[in-house]
Amino acid sequence: MLSSYRQIFAAPGTLAFSSSGFIARLPISMTGIGIVTMLSQLRGSYGIAGLVSATLAVSAAVLGPMVSWLVDRHGQRRVAVPATVVTIAAATGLLLCAHFSAPTWTLFVFAIGMGGMPSTGAMVRARWAHLYRDEAPKLHTAYSFEAVVDEVCFIVGPILSIGLATAVFPEAGLLLAGLFLAVGIALFTSQRRTEPPLHPAHARTGGSAILNGGLIVLVLTFVATGAIFGSVEVVTVAFAEAQGHKAISSVILALWALGSCAAGFVFGTLKLTGSMASRFFGGVVFMAVSMVPLLLVAESVSGVGGLVAVGGALLIAGIAISPTLITAMALVERLVPAAKLTEGMTWTTTGLAIGVAIGSSVGGWTVDGAGAAAGYWVPLTAGVFGVLTAAAGLKRLRTGLDAEPGSAASAETVDLGR
Repeated sequence: MLSSYRQIFAAPGTLAFSSSGFIARLPISMTGIGIVTMLSQLRGSYGIAGLVSATLAVSAAVLGPMVSWLVDRHGQRRVAVPATVVTIAAATGLLLCAHFSAPTWTLFVFAIGMGGMPSTGAMVRARWAHLYRDEAPKLHTAYSFEAVVDEVCFIVGPILSIGLATAVFPEAGLLLAGLFLAVGIALFTSQRRTEPPLHPAHARTGGSAILNGGLIVLVLTFVATGAIFGSVEVVTVAFAEAQGHKAISSVILALWALGSCAAGFVFGTLKLTGSMASRFFGGVVFMAVSMVPLLLVAESVSGVGGLVAVGGALLIAGIAISPTLITAMALVERLVPAAKLTEGMTWTTTGLAIGVAIGSSVGGWTVDGAGAAAGYWVPLTAGVFGVLTAAAGLKRLRTGLDAEPGSAASAETVDLGR
């Protein structure tokens, strides 16, 4: 099993850009929760903390694809370094304003500035695609490895951010996130020999990658997927608190991530056949169906037994996550011309971020209005929306896959007038 992963790291420079990419990706999982933890302590208001964090998420959803669009046109180093400088400057301003009790509006200004953080995950995957574009099994394994790395980031990052902010000083979590970003991007962009070359100008015509019909299907499905993620996190914390064991919620959510990590690791070793579009649709269906046992056990079992049952249900539900996301990234690589790959992958991340914001908000409202157990209706509803979206766009995905990458059919755009 491990031989598949050894093969992808046989190429010179792969370990260096993947490991430095891991460091640079940690801030993605640390900044939002770091802001909430910091401001809730310094300002005594979860409301303000949540709004500032949400402002960062919206800013990242708007600015992220723009930064990646520039990366595809001017190169990773030339764009990622100045974008990182701006992000760290904004984070520094936010830290200083929080520490010295500056007016509340200044927090929002600097949170917007932090939204330009470069999408390291997309840049790492673009390097893998450049190396193994003509070796599908190796590219599949590489994407699987990066999906596992993403899961590790979202397990380790929040623990570091919350732990430092509560045990050392309130600004410590966000401060460490900025340090990780600076060091990670510096190391990553110094790996020049594995940086994808710029494509000729004629390959970058046709407007933004988001005009690709297949990519729109993936992004909309990812909004639903993100809503599952955001709502499950909020509702699970509320459910654990309702059972009198709020602290256990982190362990339960870690089981969810563990299921995804294990599935992603195994998925990367498989030699897959059949339609990639059908495989993606199957993963979306599995993700939606896996929310049903979660809802049933939450509504029927209480106390410690209910927490154990929810943990078991989430462990199984996690199996659907990494394979679905891995397949989606492979679809982006096939659907979007190579000259727009970084931007295309960043749009999927944007879809996830929007979905997380929606899911966490709706999940919180549902818990407040109907109780913690009923909150699990939110991820189930989001899952059903994802299935309907993927089903409606399945033909478009298959059409894009049948075309040669970068061809007119593969780069099909949507007629906005229809």
